[in-house]
Amino acid sequence: MILKNLIGTVVFIALMFTVSAFVYQENKKTAPQSTSTNNNGFAVLELFTSEGCSSCPPADKLMGEIEEKYKDQPVYILSYHVDYWNHLGWKDKFSSAENSKRQQQYAQILHSQVYTPQLIVNGKKELIGSDQDAVESSIQTALLNSNNAKIDLSAKVTEKEINVNFKTSESNSQNKLFITLVEKKTSTNVQRGENEGRHLIHWQIVHQQNQIALKNSTAGTTNFKLPENFNMNNWEIIGMIQNMKSGEILGSAKVSF
Repeated sequence: MILKNLIGTVVFIALMFTVSAFVYQENKKTAPQSTSTNNNGFAVLELFTSEGCSSCPPADKLMGEIEEKYKDQPVYILSYHVDYWNHLGWKDKFSSAENSKRQQQYAQILHSQVYTPQLIVNGKKELIGSDQDAVESSIQTALLNSNNAKIDLSAKVTEKEINVNFKTSESNSQNKLFITLVEKKTSTNVQRGENEGRHLIHWQIVHQQNQIALKNSTAGTTNFKLPENFNMNNWEIIGMIQNMKSGEILGSAKVSF
């Protein structure tokens, strides 16, 4: 009789442990998600590319693969289309002088060449944007060795513009907050130039980028003009804090609509 009672008690405890473990796992699955970053590793990939460059489509394709592979991790991709290829037969409609200027600034800081496709990781390392092994290695190194400064972001769409609220504790006078409006995916049929006749697919295209000096304010609102044919599912906001002297990116976050 004692043995029977003991066996029953053990079974009851085991069942209670099983139920508790199940509830814990369910709570983990349903925990709410925050739009702010945590203090752990992150990787910001800034690709400088162009529709007029025949070497760029493999890099663009790689960014799409990385976006899918790391969609649940703090990996942030920004594709800047530069304008210095435009005089060679095809004008890239996503290109801008501002994007080319940002690449030139990196060249000065990192003592590197200006070329496409060029990838900058966390503002510290440059490499060929289509070199998959090198890119993957750089991402893993960044995720393990960086410390993500916290940025809180929220976005609201109105009839004519996008309003982005931001907040951070970083107030170093050498730091700036870059808030970027990004189109997740689109494509172009190229009719002239080195990629004549090709259907090119692009990921994470930079459309507008606002700079905020953090020495003036660590919280506030910045605005973007609403793009034509705007679809909330295909756009997002990426924010990043950068030391303008060293080029190092100290933290990043993103928010969808």
